[in-house]
Amino acid sequence: MATILKTPTVLIKTKEAYALWFKILTDFPKIQRYNLGGKIEEHFLELLQSIFTALYSPPDKKYYQLTAAVVKLDGLKLFLQLAWENKCLTNQYYTDLSERLEEIGRMLGGWRKGLINKTPPPNRGGEKQ
Repeated sequence: MATILKTPTVLIKTKEAYALWFKILTDFPKIQRYNLGGKIEEHFLELLQSIFTALYSPPDKKYYQLTAAVVKLDGLKLFLQLAWENKCLTNQYYTDLSERLEEIGRMLGGWRKGLINKTPPPNRGGEKQ
């Protein structure tokens, strides 16, 4: 009997946010589409990759992958804010994407916290446990 794996919600939510971004990118001003828009695109794809990798990483590697995902998410938020401030995104698109990314951030934070509670994170150079 085949086992059906359920796709984790955080990955689904991130894919949905990316699908919205993909739609927005076509309306992005042409001059910024390949620099700022490309940077946002790059961060979205790296965020998806980090989450996917964390799902299938051994427990001792998950912490690092989740940390990488959080860093990519924070960078993504910064670049989206820059795009909004420079009128590349409408208020509605910016609000919609920001709300989705905040939810993803809470999910990643909860996952990371749960992982820390199960197994303490590896000693990160000089920190006392």
